[in-house]
Amino acid sequence: MKEILGTIARALVDQPDLVTVTEIGGRHTSILGLRVAKADLGQVIGKRGNTAGALRTILRAVSAKAKKRTVLEIAE
Repeated sequence: MKEILGTIARALVDQPDLVTVTEIGGRHTSILGLRVAKADLGQVIGKRGNTAGALRTILRAVSAKAKKRTVLEIAE
């Protein structure tokens, strides 16, 4: 899941070399932290949070297949 999120985020932003994805994994839940450049934060969140919502939907589908729960946190 970490690789999928990183690939999608790098495609969205203007400075892909500053994209960092961290994962804190538990037994049934994983927390993914997405860090991007301050200038790219709006592109990752999108209008009214639509892009962030789409990212969360993709992660939910992937994590359901692995029978886990994933939480996405976006930081600058």
